[in-house]
Amino acid sequence: MVLPENVTTAFDLPGVRIRRNFGVVRGIVVRSRSIFGTFGAKLQTIVGGNISLFSNLCDQTRNQAFDLMIEHAGKLGANAVIGARYDATEIMPGVTEVLAYGTAVEVEPLPR
Repeated sequence: MVLPENVTTAFDLPGVRIRRNFGVVRGIVVRSRSIFGTFGAKLQTIVGGNISLFSNLCDQTRNQAFDLMIEHAGKLGANAVIGARYDATEIMPGVTEVLAYGTAVEVEPLPR
């Protein structure tokens, strides 16, 4: 089971050694904006600043992609993910793919 604290953008985790490499894992979420969300966001642009409707949507989507990546790693038998990254691509206007990916590994504590 991969715990969120065992996911890092680095290529190692302090205090452990990589015992086994399972390869690339990913979580993909494709999300569209609703008509209501887009309208609400346009209203927020009038005032300026953070567009919270889109910020919340982006945060939820990244969290879902992250959770799917962890699930994928766990199914392979990994207990950590290193080199974690995010990527996003607009597939068509209003539809975006968010990808969380990294390398699934099995780690064990370093001997003392």
